[in-house]
Amino acid sequence: MGKLAIFRCWKAVLNVHERRLAVPIGTAARILDSLSSVEELLWPGDRWPPMVFDRGLAPGSTGGHGLVRYTVSEYVPGRRVEFEFGPMERLRTFRGRHYFEVLPRGEQVILRHTIDVDTDFATWVQWKLIVEHLHDALLEDAFDKAERKAGLPAPHRSRWPLRVRFLRWMLRNKAPHSGDRASAS
Repeated sequence: MGKLAIFRCWKAVLNVHERRLAVPIGTAARILDSLSSVEELLWPGDRWPPMVFDRGLAPGSTGGHGLVRYTVSEYVPGRRVEFEFGPMERLRTFRGRHYFEVLPRGEQVILRHTIDVDTDFATWVQWKLIVEHLHDALLEDAFDKAERKAGLPAPHRSRWPLRVRFLRWMLRNKAPHSGDRASAS
């Protein structure tokens, strides 16, 4: 029984990031609703591949960032946007969703991002060794940007760990395969 539990633990990825913001709900809602727009206030497209969709945040709209593909599966303006992962060349069995939420907490809000997927062992290993580190850095950069765009004094800009800097260097300098340029998370 114990071995089964250990064996099955790799089949799921649950990754949650959140940042408490001392802003009115309307400010946080505006930040969330700007995703993939010309007036982007959340996604750190200056440091990471931009988030782009064929029809904005409308349900059914397809796109993603870099090589990561997904479809807007739910959009509640100012509160939540959910994406369903689509087929990806490098993460073939990454099945599930990720979403951003704005959660009111008194006079503050929590901006949260969650990835909840099922996968196979090989893709889980790829997630743990490479993608998770890039993803975590991207999310911290996004929350830093949200703080700045909300007018909050950001005490510091999140620093990328050495592993993230190395992985980004590797991806930037690797030879393209079949015409694509590698971009992670």
